[in-house]
Amino acid sequence: MKTKIAVILLMAGCSSNVETALIDEAVTQQVLDHHVQTFKANDLDGVMADYTEESVLVTPDKTYKGLAEIRENFVVAFQMLPSPTTTMTVVNSTVIRDVAYIVWTAQSPTFTFNYASDTFIIQGGKIVRQTYAGVVVPASATEATD
Repeated sequence: MKTKIAVILLMAGCSSNVETALIDEAVTQQVLDHHVQTFKANDLDGVMADYTEESVLVTPDKTYKGLAEIRENFVVAFQMLPSPTTTMTVVNSTVIRDVAYIVWTAQSPTFTFNYASDTFIIQGGKIVRQTYAGVVVPASATEATD
């Protein structure tokens, strides 16, 4: 019985190592770069190409599941951050294996993103999980404090 348990545990460990070996950090970086580039350009189809029907996006206000719901999120985001008149700066970017993390700021005519961060889990060249959090204020509130 002890031998069977040891073999099962060994196999479970090997399975995890095989999955780890399949993670390509360069692909994670490519997907992140594509996502940031298409997001800044308000390229809805380009952004959506990074997701699958199984993808999940978690924000402070709502959890979006699947392509249709995630698309809804980006339609609103692009209204808040129209590309020709928005400046977005990635302050920090980290990629480790299948995890990508960015900290960013943005200024649009109507909103200021004083601080925002996204965490992405990227597998098979697609974003399978994402979280977003940020401090967003109306641009007029930022101007009033300057």
